Amino acid sequence: MTRLFFIVIVVLQFFSAARAGADELRPAYLALREVATDEFSVHWKVPAAGNLRLGLSVALPEACASKSEPVRGMAGGAFFERWSVVCPGGLKGKAIRIDGLRTSFTDVLARVEYRGGSTQVVRLGAASPSFVVTGAQTGLDVATTYMQLGIEHILTSLDHLLFVLALILLIDNSWVLVKTITAFTVAHSITLAGAALGYLSLPQKPVEATIALSIAFLAVELVKMGDGPKRLSQTYPWIVAFAFGLLHGFGFAGALKEIGLPQADVPLALLTFNLGVEVGQFIFVVGVVMGGQAAAQLFTIALRPTRLATAYLIGTISLVWLISRVSAF
Repeated sequence: MTRLFFIVIVVLQFFSAARAGADELRPAYLALREVATDEFSVHWKVPAAGNLRLGLSVALPEACASKSEPVRGMAGGAFFERWSVVCPGGLKGKAIRIDGLRTSFTDVLARVEYRGGSTQVVRLGAASPSFVVTGAQTGLDVATTYMQLGIEHILTSLDHLLFVLALILLIDNSWVLVKTITAFTVAHSITLAGAALGYLSLPQKPVEATIALSIAFLAVELVKMGDGPKRLSQTYPWIVAFAFGLLHGFGFAGALKEIGLPQADVPLALLTFNLGVEVGQFIFVVGVVMGGQAAAQLFTIALRPTRLATAYLIGTISLVWLISRVSAF
């Protein structure tokens, strides 16, 4: 299967991204929560490039005045600040800007939450570094925002994509691949919904470590593929995909919990975030398969050596992640 040439290139790019300065790909996060009339708590988190803080800062409306000195620190590879502000007349109808965003490669996720339960979530980028606070979002705004968040989350989640990539390498039959990806989708949709709605719960750090372990498991299965009897992961790959998909759903839920769900539109936001994840996953699978088919027209690659090399590379990446995540417990 000469599409493996293209897949090896993709994996190498993943490895570079995982080791290099990919921190700017993670969005910054701004949360404003109303704690009293015209008073808001502010949580501002900025990705770090090594020990360097990205040059982003929050510009609140001029009328807002700080009520407390910022508490600063660093956690999870990001710098954070927390403080309180008083904004006479509230924030509705006023603009909030992120200075430095026009020249940055990162995005900013901004969330404004009112005591009545209404929530506004927007994504800011270089082309749109500011937004006007509305206090609530229309159904279309919610659907669009959360679908975009879902697409971006899956396309920047190297561990989830590496798992899907390993599945593609493991399966030779297109129909079996469709069933396997569908099983993975159904499984992580179940736990994503359950965890996001509070019905299911697992600690996030062990989940992330086990996700890395699931990738290592598939790498071992790839190494052991041969001319003999098929292994369980080859005969019933959808069972493996479904089992690990339940686990990966908790990983997606962790990201969604950080974003938060608008109280008035929980079902819509949850549905569209999940649809965004599926759209992003579909884009990835189609891109890999079509790229592999294109490469097949240009190259002839020995199947087993290429698969072995790719499997060892996937296994190495996943074990590095596993060690790093376990050490963070």
